[in-house]
Amino acid sequence: MTIATPATPEEARSQIVNMVREFVRRDVDPVADKLDREDIVPHDLIDKMKELGLFGITVPEEYGGLGLDYTTFATIFEELSKGLMSITGAIGTHHILTYVLTHYGTEEQKKRFLPDLASGRKRGGLALTEPGGGSDVAGMETTAVKDGEEYVINGSKMFITNGRYGDTFCLLAKTDRSAQPPHRGISCFVAQKGSPGFRVGRDLDKLGYRGLDTCELIFEDYRVPVENLVGGEEGRGFGYVMSGLETGRINVAARAVGVAQAAFEAAIRYSQQRETFGVPISQHQAIQLKLADMATKIQAARLLTYDAAAKKDRGDRVDLESGMAKLFASEVCGEVTMEAMRVHGGYGFIKESPVERYYRDAPLMIIGEGTNEVMRLLIARQLLQRPEYQV
Repeated sequence: MTIATPATPEEARSQIVNMVREFVRRDVDPVADKLDREDIVPHDLIDKMKELGLFGITVPEEYGGLGLDYTTFATIFEELSKGLMSITGAIGTHHILTYVLTHYGTEEQKKRFLPDLASGRKRGGLALTEPGGGSDVAGMETTAVKDGEEYVINGSKMFITNGRYGDTFCLLAKTDRSAQPPHRGISCFVAQKGSPGFRVGRDLDKLGYRGLDTCELIFEDYRVPVENLVGGEEGRGFGYVMSGLETGRINVAARAVGVAQAAFEAAIRYSQQRETFGVPISQHQAIQLKLADMATKIQAARLLTYDAAAKKDRGDRVDLESGMAKLFASEVCGEVTMEAMRVHGGYGFIKESPVERYYRDAPLMIIGEGTNEVMRLLIARQLLQRPEYQV
């Protein structure tokens, strides 16, 4: 099922959000616990997400996407995460590839790659993090050496979402190891499976974020044509991907809001059903204080997230705002999922309770798309550069 073109952006947002919400209620909620428990990649749900157009949320319509705004984008990630946060991974880093191509790819690259990515015929990912690098992106060791009409790539990438079942990746590699500062020597390529030298390493067994393929990618004399150098220019890849990560942090913040909201709803429902000392525990002041703090923090996180999305929709630079949203929303998610477990007491600690899953999923948002320690540094640096704070 695809989405008919609505008359206004508001109608478009309402239509797709309602469809996503119904998809979660009908198809995701009944199987979420099983997918998490058995670490099953839900190919059937991913196929339904393709039918909904979710692989091309912000891809322009001329290239086969929905061409929707980032506020709608964030809302979709929030709604999906209320059901099972892991299914957002199938479209999260996929979106960063489509973002980079949409904004920085040549016209030929857009026409060649975006239609298949927007439809989900091709499933994308971001090959950025390295085993020994973590958040030190500029210090990456993967290299791309030009050889005639090809680049020869050697190196490995770690923690790659869609690594097993994806087939098209936004790959960063150093084309100039002597560049200063080092990030100016990093280039961006579209790397596709099917050629010698590109293989998937081990699958990673994770605490949470289960039911999604997360792998190591290994490149050994892997050759890509020069036509796959994004934008046709070396040394620009770091900037391309950092811009893409602004939207990545919006989606991670929205995921955190969704998981926190699901945990809060589970807690407030349980508090009205569980009785102690002859009354529902929701009547105890200690529980009421928890519920009030949880709801207030979630709303604050939501407003930060949608403020960043709205500024992105206006075309503004949002590295500060998206960093703040990701930092605050993910920390709130960690707090709220723990509080939800406390409201449930012993029942929150056992596998049959969904709050146990929410609690295990929460750290992904704190660590992913740049650790929160790095987020704080980036936020501080941005603030110190602002004219209004200069002395």
